[in-house]
Amino acid sequence: MNDLIIIYITCDSVGQAKIIGRQLLEKRLCGCVNVIPNMQPMSWWPPKQNKIDTSEEVVLLVKTLKNKFSAVEKEIKDMKLFEVPCLIALPTEKVNKEYYDWIKGEIK
Repeated sequence: MNDLIIIYITCDSVGQAKIIGRQLLEKRLCGCVNVIPNMQPMSWWPPKQNKIDTSEEVVLLVKTLKNKFSAVEKEIKDMKLFEVPCLIALPTEKVNKEYYDWIKGEIK
């Protein structure tokens, strides 16, 4: 059960996060997504411009398996929505068996 990961993805809007989430679900690359609006990031953006950007973001959490990370990454890059997409796989230390079995059962 230690192959369950959560992929942290930043999006420009709730609409964009829902489009990505729905596409990943329809392609059975994940079992569940969560859209978290109103994130308040601060970062150096655009690159090499010596400017701190404080634009609002939306976080998309994608629950999937380690062996699906590359397919999720490819799918998002193929959508061409981002200049530099943020995809960070977070490992899970523990997960209850029923939830793991459900997520795994929804992924092809």
